[in-house]
Amino acid sequence: MTDGSSGSTIELGADEPQDSDTGDKREIFGWKMYDWAWSAFSTTVGTALLGPYLLELAKDNGGVNLLGWQIDAGSFFPFTVSMSAIMQVLALPLIGAIADHTDHKKRLMMAMAYGASLCTMAMFFIVGSTVILGGVLFILASIGFAAAGVVYNSYLPEIAPPNLRDRVSSAGFAYGYLGGGLWLAANFVFVVLMEDTGLAVRLCLGLTGLWCALFFGFPQRLIQKRPASRQKPSDIGWLAFSVRSVLATGKEMAKKYPVAFRYLLAYLIFNDGILTVIVIAGSFAADELNAESEQLLTLVLLIQFVAIPGALAFGRIAERVGSKKTLLINLGVWAGLVIYAYLELDSITKLWYMGAVLSLVLGGSQAISRSLYSQMIPAAKEAEYFGFYEIASRGTSWIGPAAFGIVNQITGSQRQAILALILFFVVGIGLLIPVNVRKGMLDAGNDPDAIKI
Repeated sequence: MTDGSSGSTIELGADEPQDSDTGDKREIFGWKMYDWAWSAFSTTVGTALLGPYLLELAKDNGGVNLLGWQIDAGSFFPFTVSMSAIMQVLALPLIGAIADHTDHKKRLMMAMAYGASLCTMAMFFIVGSTVILGGVLFILASIGFAAAGVVYNSYLPEIAPPNLRDRVSSAGFAYGYLGGGLWLAANFVFVVLMEDTGLAVRLCLGLTGLWCALFFGFPQRLIQKRPASRQKPSDIGWLAFSVRSVLATGKEMAKKYPVAFRYLLAYLIFNDGILTVIVIAGSFAADELNAESEQLLTLVLLIQFVAIPGALAFGRIAERVGSKKTLLINLGVWAGLVIYAYLELDSITKLWYMGAVLSLVLGGSQAISRSLYSQMIPAAKEAEYFGFYEIASRGTSWIGPAAFGIVNQITGSQRQAILALILFFVVGIGLLIPVNVRKGMLDAGNDPDAIKI
């Protein structure tokens, strides 16, 4: 299936398949524009601004008092991320089960995406002692975007044939990096030019929700409506049915698709390390290196734009040497980055060097992980199985930030806390090495000769 756009749109399609017989270009363009839209939340809110902003508010208030528990200013945001992840683990597989059994799959995705956008807009009102409000809004927005992402990911095997999924998946992330990067550049102008930095940050946070809502119009219009692959029995409610369906799918995966199940275990571990590095990067640089808001925005901008060729390059590398080998190389670089951050990262200049390398591997790890999993799941159950993928994505993603927050709470040093993250990459790589992708594809009824394993 093709993964391009017209010549009047974004120039990311030059390296993508152009044969019109392989699919609907407009639909795939709409699918990629979802990444373009929501990545603004990931970059501006999750990575660049909200963590450092809540850190400063918490410091001004002498920490955060939550039901009598005094939380260190540097631990509040990591703990918030952990709480968000725990709640997502409970909700996302249910969303996947519903999506596979409803004729309104796209409507479900867009409702959650727009709801998350509204929560992001409300972040404009985070000021003074409203630190806890900031945490609550972040949790709600994160759950909404993640739930919509379950449905979004499930479209990948429907719109792209096996031999093109690495490239299509990578192109989606590339669109995300470009969209998120352009919006972050606009935020940079706000922060630099406005005298009131706090107001500038609040404007950036609130307008990010508006950006997301605006560009969600593309997937809403261009992604095709598809009838449900399976129907829910009429004698059972949606909640009870989705719980029963999730339990049945989990049992089915463990028994019928054990390779995909083992892959998810590996992904669950190494992805937690990646997500934690992304989430704590801004607060780490602000706390350990005294980085200013302008410097943090510049760093994230660097990561966004260098990540575009990185994501596309890893998609092409995977086609030549195999998805699994490419992913293992990528994770080895991630492990090296964590060690470098602990031992050598002591200046803003070194932060730029590290950011450049991180950006090259960031998109590749996420895109190849997604496309590799899509090769090992059965047809007609994509949303439900991608619900489990999101469980793996967030199932332990509370552990990394929580471990980071706990070590920081004890030692008062984010540098000591970051060292704990190396374990996630070592264990994840160890679990990924024995995964037999060819057998996993055969188990799912897919053709292993269609791709380079």
